[in-house]
Amino acid sequence: MRGIFYFIIVLLVASSGCSQKPEEYIKKGITKYNLQDYRGAIVDYTKAIELYPDYAMAYCGRGLAKYNLQDYRGAIADYTKAIELDPDYAIAYCDRGAAKSILLDYNGAIADYTKAIELDPNDADIYYNRGLAKYNLQDYRGAVADYTKAVELDPDYAIAYCNRGAAKSILLDYNGAIADYTKAIKIKPEDTDAYYQSRGLLKACIQDYNGAIADFTKVIEINPNAEAYKDRGLAKADLKDYNGAIADYTKAIEVNPKYSKAYNERGIAKDSLQDYTGAVSDYTTVIELNPNNAETYYDRGRVKFKLKHYRGAIPDFTKAIELNPEYAEAYYNRGLTKLNIGQINSGCVDLRKAEELGFTEAYKYIKKYCN
Repeated sequence: MRGIFYFIIVLLVASSGCSQKPEEYIKKGITKYNLQDYRGAIVDYTKAIELYPDYAMAYCGRGLAKYNLQDYRGAIADYTKAIELDPDYAIAYCDRGAAKSILLDYNGAIADYTKAIELDPNDADIYYNRGLAKYNLQDYRGAVADYTKAVELDPDYAIAYCNRGAAKSILLDYNGAIADYTKAIKIKPEDTDAYYQSRGLLKACIQDYNGAIADFTKVIEINPNAEAYKDRGLAKADLKDYNGAIADYTKAIEVNPKYSKAYNERGIAKDSLQDYTGAVSDYTTVIELNPNNAETYYDRGRVKFKLKHYRGAIPDFTKAIELNPEYAEAYYNRGLTKLNIGQINSGCVDLRKAEELGFTEAYKYIKKYCN
């Protein structure tokens, strides 16, 4: 990913009355910083400041070293001092904005990036960084505008296209987002597994399931991972290729044996193929991995009902209701299940509760069995 933070060092020419020693410490600090000896760099920048307290670049350099040591508040203090000494120091504003973003002060970060843009309006990175802050504040249109400016200034800014695509997808501009990911793939083919993954999900959103499958397949070729297999399985299921979907979910489980989502989706696919016993097995595994998911209990109960295992279905619907007391469909299905084993009064109570919660289909059974 293109660096969010940068520090341009231009050594000052000392006036006739000044020692050269501060610049020497700055040089040492830069060398140590580049060697990732951030603590050593701080020592040298501090020495330069002691010798020349008005040295804005020394504060900025020390701030960057502190940032890399995750001392974000210390970094902000140094950037602030650099700005006090040089109010037109665009880099210090930009780097302070980055530190504020890490501390989740996105409004403060935006203010700093905006000032940096005023001072240096042709720097694509600053627009990109401000776009990130706006995105984190859920100002997606503002983020799109900043990412757009970044790619105008740097047409090969792949991550800016990628992030603009992410913002567009939240704004439901799926075609625009797909175009951005396609551009990012073209610019940065070495980073394409994440881009293909995102584009595949978007294609699924516009029901281009074959296109989605092609993208997820590309991800698997580049970087086989459980999520890609699962997502390709979902696209195949949407095309009613349930056997193909099951094969992908199974592969996802091989990669990650505790991937509950893959077990759950495989259970759904097995249910669609009327392999109810297999579906119950998968739902049971999901429950073992995540025992507090009401929907999985409901799904297992529904499949047990299809197997006419009514007395096994009722506890599952009951558990779903315990986890989600407003689960109308669970009341409805528990009511129907009770009717099938002759528990008419109790079944009618459940059906009436389902209707009360807005599940209108319950009415026809209430009318038939409960009056």
